[in-house]
Amino acid sequence: MVRLGKSAMAARPRTLSLQDAGVSLIDCVHKTPPAVDAGYPYIAIPQIKDGRIEIREARRISADDFLNWTRKAMPKPHDVVLSRRCNPGETAWVPPDFTFALGQNLVLLRASGHTVYPPFLRWLVRSPEWWSQIQQHLNAGAVFDSLKCADIPKFTLPIPSFTDQRAIAGILGALDDKIELNRKMSATLEAMARALFKSWFVDFDPVRAKAEGRDTGLAPEIAALFPDSFEDSELGKIPAGWNLKAIAEVAFASRATVNPLEFPGEIFEHYSIPAYDINRGAILERGASIKSSKFLVLQGTVLLSRLNPRTPRVVMPSAIGQRRAICSTEFAVMRPKIYSKEWLYCLFFSEMFCDKFATMVTGTSGSHQRVKPESLLGMLTVAPSERAVEIFTEGAGALLARIAFARTESLTLTLLRDALLPKLISGEIRITDAEHIVEKSA
Repeated sequence: MVRLGKSAMAARPRTLSLQDAGVSLIDCVHKTPPAVDAGYPYIAIPQIKDGRIEIREARRISADDFLNWTRKAMPKPHDVVLSRRCNPGETAWVPPDFTFALGQNLVLLRASGHTVYPPFLRWLVRSPEWWSQIQQHLNAGAVFDSLKCADIPKFTLPIPSFTDQRAIAGILGALDDKIELNRKMSATLEAMARALFKSWFVDFDPVRAKAEGRDTGLAPEIAALFPDSFEDSELGKIPAGWNLKAIAEVAFASRATVNPLEFPGEIFEHYSIPAYDINRGAILERGASIKSSKFLVLQGTVLLSRLNPRTPRVVMPSAIGQRRAICSTEFAVMRPKIYSKEWLYCLFFSEMFCDKFATMVTGTSGSHQRVKPESLLGMLTVAPSERAVEIFTEGAGALLARIAFARTESLTLTLLRDALLPKLISGEIRITDAEHIVEKSA
């Protein structure tokens, strides 16, 4: 990154409290409405992830409850949702055309637009100064730390000029837009790969079509890979000639470990449960900050979380090479013996696997239920012909490779965004220099 002398620096921002900067706080309704099968989204603390709202996982509430809950706090575009408990200080911005009700222990921050440019507010509350204020005003509790509504408007933060705010919001927003585009594209491509797996290896659509005398819709050479009848098995009807295998017969679990503290200066790709829940990938961390031994993530492996399997967490890591990759020991590091990592990845995400896997947990705590490694390795799965898996891998592999590229690109863009954020707000780097850096990264 370009090092700038004092003459090249931007003007230093002034320091104001949020209330003096025209940022108001709007509290939530302090109770939770009942859930319904279909209705309006109700955003709670778990939906606040990496600066955005994950609405797909939100519960739904009735129209009457939505009106009651939004009468006091109706989110508007460019508001910021702030969590006061569990993960105090975490924020997410409200994009345009985004309707929801605000959950308990969340508040809205809203810029009047006179001193703080509303689209800039989302970046202001992710700055180092913001987190410094959070630490100063955190109230330690018996179960959760929390923030008081009365304290938040008193937070003092650096406020650049209005012109600089608009430029900063544009630069960081462009990076964030690319990251979000990659996320949506990846979700679409993955859905396609998993749908193909389900059709061929779970629902056996080509086999059913042939058994019923219908066209499979596949090229003749591909259709020929599927039988035209079924036979009984321990798992029910499966294609004739296919069989059942234990997971231990199709993959092995690597238990190679490393203690990152022995390499304090090394930067690792760290796959953890929290990182998965944010971006379904890895974060970069120095060994000095990783406090326990981890599994090494080997080339060609698939990571399957054994913790709380009712929430499936499966990772097919990007190509390993530039830096060592490690993962939490809550993951099983699985390398195929036969078939492919793409097939194994889609198997671990399939409904038939996930339903059975979730029944194999031990432990009574709802938040710490695990599947033992031997239980995983003993599970049975349908074993198709190797040629059918090869053809599947050619198609699904191309989709999943594009996802891996997009995730690697997003990780680079995230590091750039997070590095530019404090420098732009503090005035350490000029707007024009930041624009040039972003252009080179595009």
